[in-house]
Amino acid sequence: MAATGRRDSSEQTGLFSSASHYGSTESSGEHDRPTNSNDTNHNKPNILTPAAGHWVSANQEEEDIRRKLKYFFMSPCDKYHAKGRKPFKLVLQLLKIVIVTAQLTVFGISNQVAVTFKEENTMTFKHLFLKEYDPSSDDSFAVYTQQDVYDHMFYTIEKYLTLPETTVGRYAYVYNVGVNGSALSLCQQYYKKGQIDPANDTFNIDPLVVTDCIGVNPLSVPQTQLTSSYKNFTLKFHKLINVTIQFQLKAINIQTIINNEIPDCYTFHITIVMDNQAHSGKVKIWLENKAMIRECKDPSVSGHAESYTRVAFDVAVALVCLLSLLLCGRSLLRGVVLQQEFVQFFKESLDRKVCWADRLEFINGWYILLIISDIFTITGSIIKIGIESKTISTYDICGILLGTSTLLVWVGVIRYLTFFQKYNILIITLRVAFPNVIRFCCCVAVIYLGYCFCGWIVLGPYHVKFRSLSMVSECLFSLINGDDMFVTFSEMQESSTLVWVFSQLYLYTFISLFIYMVLSLFIALITGAYETIKHQTQESIHITDLHAFIAECTDAPTSGKFRGVETSPCSFFCCCDRTTTYEDVLLVN
Repeated sequence: MAATGRRDSSEQTGLFSSASHYGSTESSGEHDRPTNSNDTNHNKPNILTPAAGHWVSANQEEEDIRRKLKYFFMSPCDKYHAKGRKPFKLVLQLLKIVIVTAQLTVFGISNQVAVTFKEENTMTFKHLFLKEYDPSSDDSFAVYTQQDVYDHMFYTIEKYLTLPETTVGRYAYVYNVGVNGSALSLCQQYYKKGQIDPANDTFNIDPLVVTDCIGVNPLSVPQTQLTSSYKNFTLKFHKLINVTIQFQLKAINIQTIINNEIPDCYTFHITIVMDNQAHSGKVKIWLENKAMIRECKDPSVSGHAESYTRVAFDVAVALVCLLSLLLCGRSLLRGVVLQQEFVQFFKESLDRKVCWADRLEFINGWYILLIISDIFTITGSIIKIGIESKTISTYDICGILLGTSTLLVWVGVIRYLTFFQKYNILIITLRVAFPNVIRFCCCVAVIYLGYCFCGWIVLGPYHVKFRSLSMVSECLFSLINGDDMFVTFSEMQESSTLVWVFSQLYLYTFISLFIYMVLSLFIALITGAYETIKHQTQESIHITDLHAFIAECTDAPTSGKFRGVETSPCSFFCCCDRTTTYEDVLLVN
């Protein structure tokens, strides 16, 4: 009976209407009241009719729990009208968006200065220590004769020994870091036994790797008891694997003064590798540079006193996020307590079980998102304080944590847009399309991985974009989006006619399948979900037991009847209440 009227009311509102805003109107609540011919009997004792899914009367206990549920799913504005409690949590989240973004901006500027300083020094070291270095041939920089290997090796050591007289920058040697207490280590790795005779097609190799090293000290240091001079270092080319030159240099990044920061002291760990592992006649050469940041001893900047403003700001951000974490955790706990109360009431009073869909509506997914964001921000702030105090130098980890937390905080802004019906279409469309999109992606991933493995094995030796599995995936994903199609076709080597023909079939079938079919079907899934939402008001929708139970409460937020309602026992920070709307809970499901 009453279910018919309630269903008609719900069908007219749909997902965009205030059917989920329980008590969001200032009227007497007639839009929430089921319209039926027996409406005059709504004050009689309530019994849930399983067939119709509605309640016919209400005792005091039912009215109390119904009013609790209605208050639980109200928007912050309705809660303010219902109890007069100001939305402290809403204000706190908006404040957190501002300060977290400001913190990330400040860290981004400092991180950019540090990364730029390292990259510029790496380029300087390549020009200083690599003979005839050309930036355009960085990936293919190599030598092909034994004399060239010796020349490059001696050139690097000589440039290192005369560094103070040649370089524009200010660098200092680091002693006692190499073999035999030296400053520079010159090492070669080779097989213990290696006899290769291409003329007779024979070889005899012992794969055990032997490392032979000597130490070299700068000329300004008195000669220590080194075993031999680097000029007498002989390379065993017939079984050579690689040659490495390792040393450390110190420098100070004074450009941080521009950002009103104390300059950083760097220690660069430089490794120059001459790779002969392939024994193809080509010895590849590259330079690796790892930077360690340490606190400078007795820093002194004229006109600048030591400031703890940034550290104090980071501590404030961490405290705000800790408060947000506690409030969100308390709200989740209140939801669980109210869920148990609702389930127990259904079981004892109505002898019915609550489905999992209704149970999950008490768990707010946005709060879980905010808790994760708060944990990342607090951890990142602690690391940032360590970086600013020069005790640690994990810029990358700190950047990932702060960047991810800021992303989650800004995504959380959508939660407040869902309070407005016209802005809620994106969230509802994603929620409706998400299950079908996941199933579709699982099917597509099987085909995509098949193409990845096939392209890597067959085309890898002949195409630079298929040399590794990750490069294959990047190339194919670019092709799906229409990027670098001609370049991918044109860079295919024609050294093997069979492989070239296979590559054409491979690329044409992949592009045709994924662009014209897979991509179109993917868009169709999203469009179909949007059309479903668009026509929701003309179609009947499923009303769950929880929705029907709450809809029986017709009290408006300004009625004053919610003043004595508590969604859960009073707990820590009980002066603030949750700021969740019913749409937020729907997103969890």
